[in-house]
Amino acid sequence: MKTVYHPASERGHANHGWLDAHHSFSFANWYDEKKVHFGMLRVLNDDTIAAGMGFGTHPHDNMEIVTIPLEGALEHKDNIGGQGVIHKNEVQVMSAGSGVTHSEFNHSKTEPCSLFQLWVFPKEKNVSPRYDQKKFDPTDRKNKFQTLVSPERDGGHLWLHQDTVFSRIDMDKDTSQQYKVRFNGNGVYVMVISGNVRIGEAVMNKRDALGVWETGAFDIKADTNAELLLVEVPMN
Repeated sequence: MKTVYHPASERGHANHGWLDAHHSFSFANWYDEKKVHFGMLRVLNDDTIAAGMGFGTHPHDNMEIVTIPLEGALEHKDNIGGQGVIHKNEVQVMSAGSGVTHSEFNHSKTEPCSLFQLWVFPKEKNVSPRYDQKKFDPTDRKNKFQTLVSPERDGGHLWLHQDTVFSRIDMDKDTSQQYKVRFNGNGVYVMVISGNVRIGEAVMNKRDALGVWETGAFDIKADTNAELLLVEVPMN
């Protein structure tokens, strides 16, 4: 098993006033040659958007984009008819494909919105753009892995154009869970949303991350109550 440890303190950081952003991988004006991507995972941004503020209309193409609100609500509108508001415990996917323009704004005029946004390289280019969102029951990830996104187009979760699986789990203190890799040759990027966990020799706290590959399974041990996001992606 190979691993790469990314402590929260070494992420890129940009505070624009209306946007406080932390970057796990090189993004915008922050570049680290050792943190350009993890396999097909290109972006993991940890953003807090001020009340009433957001990203004006801008383009994307040939990228699978997943947005996971942690607190507050995000309003989305695009040029292919997709629009909606996503809240905590909801997930949004957008296949940019051959090209799409969209805007994203904090839905609240009084409270900040915090979220993860992740970009994954697609399995095929120039697919038809699409948008979808879904609500997930947080009790379904209590001490078990809850699938949020996968390439499978049924099964009660969202899908995208890549052999990628997004999962969440909320672990109780002093429990252990084994993650089994779904697709041969994939790696897994584990982000600690909150709490303290251990994977192998790595001791991880809030917003620390660990990339794991060249293994079919690995164990996660929770030293406190902990919330995790796991992103399984092809490594090449």
